[in-house]
Amino acid sequence: MDVARLGELERAVMDVLWAHDEPMSVRAVHAALSGRDLAYTTVMTVLTRLANKNVVRRAREGRAWLYAPAASREEYVAELMLQALELTGDRGSALVRFAQSVSTDEADALRQALERGEPA
Repeated sequence: MDVARLGELERAVMDVLWAHDEPMSVRAVHAALSGRDLAYTTVMTVLTRLANKNVVRRAREGRAWLYAPAASREEYVAELMLQALELTGDRGSALVRFAQSVSTDEADALRQALERGEPA
């Protein structure tokens, strides 16, 4: 997945999509964001841009496009973290600094995942 950093409105749209199990139309996403007073065309533009960034998948259903996340929120965040590690010349040191900054519960989750050899 080609992970792109999301702007505030893109994150809001993705939060809506991640909260639903089924693909959503622009109209449904727009309705879910009704408290933000956004134009329908703004939501449509954001979804189109997210599709162009490969953050969402879209499929035609009749005359409408239906949108769904290309990856789960957890997969997306993990890819962002991996890309951030690529920015450092010393991945090991960056990982140690990260591990030192997490809570005890988060450290336990990481430890258990590493022991199992699978994602948390």
